[in-house]
Amino acid sequence: MTPVTISAAGSGAAAGTPNVGALAEGAARAAGVTVRTVHTVAGIRAVADFFADVWQTPRATPPYPSEVLHSLVHSGGAVHAAYSTGPSGEVLAGAAVAVFGPPAERDVYSFVAAATASGRGVGFAVKQAQRLWALERGATTMRWTFDPLVSRNVRFNLVKLGAVGSEYLVDFYGPMSDGVNNGDESDRLTVVWDLVTGTARTDDPVEGRSAADVVRRAPDGGPLALRDADRVWCRVPEDMVALRAADPALALDWRHAVREVFTEAYAEGLRATAMSRDGWYLLTRPSPEEQA
Repeated sequence: MTPVTISAAGSGAAAGTPNVGALAEGAARAAGVTVRTVHTVAGIRAVADFFADVWQTPRATPPYPSEVLHSLVHSGGAVHAAYSTGPSGEVLAGAAVAVFGPPAERDVYSFVAAATASGRGVGFAVKQAQRLWALERGATTMRWTFDPLVSRNVRFNLVKLGAVGSEYLVDFYGPMSDGVNNGDESDRLTVVWDLVTGTARTDDPVEGRSAADVVRRAPDGGPLALRDADRVWCRVPEDMVALRAADPALALDWRHAVREVFTEAYAEGLRATAMSRDGWYLLTRPSPEEQA
């Protein structure tokens, strides 16, 4: 296992790049973890087992088998793992996998990422380590997909990291049989993260919402979508994971309702750029830089 290299800004980065090495180091320290790239058979198998536990599948049939992860590393990708120290030694607290996209795009695809404890900062530490690794190899953007109805992940990706939702994908994977997604349709939001300048968003997604018109109602009877001349706000369930477990039919109703809002808004050229703390997306027309 190789520790993440800490450098002033990451080789290959443009002038004015934030001190990504320091950000990665500080994020790991704040989360109380050490983040390393993993190369050994035993280390990669432990990551595969970790993903199986997160997605609630048997370790014998993990969602991301160790041989697949090993092949991705061999082809030039990276498995990052975050370790905390417990009474019995190091314990896996988070992991992520990244592979390179087409060379001309200088883009990295984050294949999967997960952390065991929400709110500790482990996920942020892993993403900063991925960012540093990618910048040092000449990449300038990173993209990945996630469930657009899981609000805590939306805020992490759009607000804390400052990524932009570039495309809405309907039932992207088809039926899924893991313990988290079983019974739902696999809509996904692709986000693009500017590795060179991407930072947390400070704009307020609530501003202007109270004066916007209600244009759709949610399955719970409350407002689902609001809009003014240039913006759309869209509400998601407070806890989609819990709702899916308690009432799969209602969760699917929410899925279809949000899908309609997003597919129409994206067809108009709007993009998801933020989410409020009370679970409302903000969709706006991206800047030329964000469209690139």
